[in-house]
Amino acid sequence: MPLLILLIVPLAASLFLAFIGDRKGAPELNIVGSAATFCAGLALAFEVYRTGPMIAGGNFFFVDAFNVYLAVLTSFVSMTTAIFSRRYMRREREHGTVGHRRMRFYHAMFQLFIFAMLLCLLTNNVGILWIAMELATLSTVLLVSLYRTPSAIEAAWKYFILCGVGIALALFGTVLLYFAAEKVLGAGGEALLWTNLSQVSDQLEPRILSLAFVFLMVGYGTKVGLVPIHNWLPDAHSEGPTPISAVLSGLLLNIALYALVRCKVLVDGATGTHHSGDIMMGFGIVSVLVAAFSLLRQKDIKRMFAYSSIEHMGIATFAFGLGGPVATFGALLHMLVHSLTKSAIFFTVGHASQMHRTQEMDRIKGLIRGNPLVGWGLSLGVLAIVGMPPFGVFTSEFLILTATIKDAPLMAPLLLLGLGVTFAALFRRVQPMVLGEIPPYQKRLKVAHIPVLLHMALVLVLGVYMPAFLAGWFRTAVGLLK
Repeated sequence: MPLLILLIVPLAASLFLAFIGDRKGAPELNIVGSAATFCAGLALAFEVYRTGPMIAGGNFFFVDAFNVYLAVLTSFVSMTTAIFSRRYMRREREHGTVGHRRMRFYHAMFQLFIFAMLLCLLTNNVGILWIAMELATLSTVLLVSLYRTPSAIEAAWKYFILCGVGIALALFGTVLLYFAAEKVLGAGGEALLWTNLSQVSDQLEPRILSLAFVFLMVGYGTKVGLVPIHNWLPDAHSEGPTPISAVLSGLLLNIALYALVRCKVLVDGATGTHHSGDIMMGFGIVSVLVAAFSLLRQKDIKRMFAYSSIEHMGIATFAFGLGGPVATFGALLHMLVHSLTKSAIFFTVGHASQMHRTQEMDRIKGLIRGNPLVGWGLSLGVLAIVGMPPFGVFTSEFLILTATIKDAPLMAPLLLLGLGVTFAALFRRVQPMVLGEIPPYQKRLKVAHIPVLLHMALVLVLGVYMPAFLAGWFRTAVGLLK
């Protein structure tokens, strides 16, 4: 029942919001739908915690410690983003940036996007995973172009083309995976189920699986935002509405990485080598370095934090590729704390850009004096995202760096270089924005403070103290990913 509710609520909310449009109560309904999805996610997680992995819907759905943890994270960040977007999008409407029809479109597509991501996580079928990933892509392409400006349409078109090519390559990798599985499991849908594939992974043809992973890595890696197939991400973040930037960085990138990690487990079982892990490590470390140095050149605040997302997804990809209990534990934790921190940063960035009516960092000044919540929220968010203790990002990066020094010492200097450059770049760009005098064009606004405070409090707690049940949960997930 929790699994059914978790999927039905966002889909039903999307259809209902498409009908009621921008009438009074639509933003509140968006919040209620997201909150109900989060409650269903918690109920499902409790059921998995109590009884273990489960299969439902005639083998159509599969839930274990790995994907249900991401489902809870997805539903939680969706809920807080819906709370933030209520006030943010209302102000966009007041400024004439969006009208009645686009607000109707925004609310409906937001819930459809959440449904597509949850379906990606919970389906047991590799083919349905690909379809749901494509649905998530199409819904976000339309949201990125919401403002209908030439630059927004260009960003959406670039997003559509690059991710369309990527998802086509992922489809070819999926076909190769089915080709290898068909010889062992027989023709039909049974050869596409994760549960069946994991049981016979050692019987699958290793050369076909190795080739399939290359296509899956490039295809789903496009959605993760890995270099060199990352160009869509900064444009999509800078031109789309800020709530969409928050869920793109905080959620969609995680979903694509989840698909890659599932495929890596199958390939490792078939080949008995670390071939897939080496590929992920290579893409990951290149992404960290390119994104770190790209941060130094940014002038748009949302583009800058988009490159920060590329860097952090590179860290997580590198850690999953490195493997081992410590690195995998660190990668799982990093996905969690990055999602919470980056979405909180985008919340504050959205308010800052509305206060100054621009996203150019040179024109954003005096945030702490003009609006202490926005200024301090951005300051603490940047402290957290660069890995300063005692925030949770420091803990995850420390675990990953420790595992790197032990298992891949030649990679450790490159990882440290990327982290160091990122630290310097973000502080160099953010310090003038939060300090200094208030410019005459800055406006005072009422801001949505609950999502920012809640996210930052959770990231701080995870850096100081990790509850025993959460540590046990991550250890269980680590065991599944060996």
